[in-house]
Amino acid sequence: MCGINGIFAFNDSFACDEELTTRMRDTMVHRGPDDGDTWVSPDGRLALGHRRLSIVDLSPAGRNPMPNEDGTVWITYNGEVYNHRALREELEGK
Repeated sequence: MCGINGIFAFNDSFACDEELTTRMRDTMVHRGPDDGDTWVSPDGRLALGHRRLSIVDLSPAGRNPMPNEDGTVWITYNGEVYNHRALREELEGK
């Protein structure tokens, strides 16, 4: 299972930066030895870290955290969708 961490700064007195988030993320390298990345919001209020354990999708397309098409929404998640084959068939049929 991947390693996921994050920080939400409720006010300006709390550090929510890339360095801290990356240090937190890399304490879990055993949870995701295949890849790691960090994202910090432009306003510095939210940071997401992810250590990736690649099992099904070994490509860079599975890298987390990941944005939507225009970069306005970001997510990080384990990425293990157990019924991915059935969902793929359904979505390709549409």
